[in-house]
Amino acid sequence: MRAAVPLLIALAVPAPGPAIAAEPSAPFTIAETGQGFGDLQEAVSSIRMGTGTILIKPGVYRQCAVQQGGRITFKAVQPGTAIFEKEACEDKAALVLRGQGSTVDGLVFRGYSVSDGNGAGIRTEMGDLTVTNSMFLDSQEGILGGEPTNQRIVIDHSTFSGLGQCDQTVNCSHAIYLANRGSVTVTHSRFEKGTGGHYVKLRVPRATITDNSFDDTGGRKTNYMIDLSEGGTGAIERNVFVQGKGKENGSALIVIAAEATTFSATGLVIADHDARMAPGAPGNPAFVADFTHQRLAIGANRLGAGIRPFETR
Repeated sequence: MRAAVPLLIALAVPAPGPAIAAEPSAPFTIAETGQGFGDLQEAVSSIRMGTGTILIKPGVYRQCAVQQGGRITFKAVQPGTAIFEKEACEDKAALVLRGQGSTVDGLVFRGYSVSDGNGAGIRTEMGDLTVTNSMFLDSQEGILGGEPTNQRIVIDHSTFSGLGQCDQTVNCSHAIYLANRGSVTVTHSRFEKGTGGHYVKLRVPRATITDNSFDDTGGRKTNYMIDLSEGGTGAIERNVFVQGKGKENGSALIVIAAEATTFSATGLVIADHDARMAPGAPGNPAFVADFTHQRLAIGANRLGAGIRPFETR
């Protein structure tokens, strides 16, 4: 019998944002001034080192932009209707972010592929980042980047589908791949139909990954659901997992410090999950595989047949 996957439908569509009184006439409008632009880069550059919100009308855009400074919010007038596709700045992403801070709200990114295998909707290179109500579809990568500082990245109520690769370049790409010396938080989001690599790969000292769904039933050549590559503390709680049958590496669902123990994992909470195997999925993976041999705080988890609770490597 096919395992039930709670929460998946609810998380597949971005949550509605607050209503906006009147739709701007230009594709890109600075909310604070009413100034309109036909080109996204011109709108971004107009904010300079200041703070501004760029309202984006419904449409399909083959444009990209590089944020060089300031604090910018990229906000869809109607969540899910402002779609960016294929055009990558600096051979990296639709949005290349290196300002003081950035927020992305209600946008859709699809179809990104670049020569080094890391074509993404968002490349974060500097500044805090918040992503909400957004979708990342059918690309080499969804969100990529980080900086070696106390950067704070928050991803909430977003969908990641058809992402990742391990056969186009030497190094794999993933739905989310982030590294910093601060924190990453991923909440209330959906991951599905991976096409290689991991769904969430982090190199951070502190991670919060809670209340998400990982549906790998449509995945192919995928690896781990969650990979904390260099350890880290924080909380992984209340997620729903379905392990698919098209795995490249199906040995574990959550893996801690497979590459290094840069960050202590002592006290990392892993609890209150529901994990199942899809029909035909290769059996006997570990729910948690730990390379640190440190004292993790593993609580009660609801594991389906064929999933072992824990192993050390």
